[in-house]
Amino acid sequence: MKIVFSLGGSMMCPDDIDDNYIDKFSRFLEEISKHAKIYVVVGGGKTARKYVNVARKFKAGEFFCDIIGIYATRLNACLLISSLNSDHSYPPFESIEDASNSNEKIVIMGGTHPMHTTDGVAAMLAENVKADLFVNLTNVDYVYDKDPGKYNDAKTYEKLSYDDLIKILNNSEMIASANNIMDLVAAKTIKRSSIKTLILNGKDFENLKSAINGKKFKGTVIG
Repeated sequence: MKIVFSLGGSMMCPDDIDDNYIDKFSRFLEEISKHAKIYVVVGGGKTARKYVNVARKFKAGEFFCDIIGIYATRLNACLLISSLNSDHSYPPFESIEDASNSNEKIVIMGGTHPMHTTDGVAAMLAENVKADLFVNLTNVDYVYDKDPGKYNDAKTYEKLSYDDLIKILNNSEMIASANNIMDLVAAKTIKRSSIKTLILNGKDFENLKSAINGKKFKGTVIG
């Protein structure tokens, strides 16, 4: 079985580095890697947004802000790699091709190039390795029609078609380091290859295990 995780940077660095979460997540990865090939694409989170916001004050263009964000994702990926109980560490993979061909039992990478988020990278990686499951880990429990942190009447979706997800995302931001549930590149990629996709809270590891094992779980199924 092949599983690709898209790990939001806000999970690892909500404000400061959450070493406790990183440690728990790496233990979780090691456990499930005994029965599956694991790939993880790490986002930039607030680390990326802090740098990008300052770069914009210096009048940096969006392309260059994307480059800054990519470096932040790779920095977060380095932290996750360092937390694994491995005989050696390796630099985060910088291309989908190299990650796809890796013999590591847990393959970790960050961003690749501008104009899409690490969700897009993760979806394309899932497509390329013919993953059995693509799991998008966020800091909310479901996909909502709008930001639940800002709107009390945000609607919860337990199941969405690929097209319905794309409609929701069509109203989202496409600037560097935008904070969305997923990007359009990812949504269109999972649609064209009919990739089984789950979107759920990455902090509830028991719920996550249930989802991976095909049991009842809290989250959104895309398909």
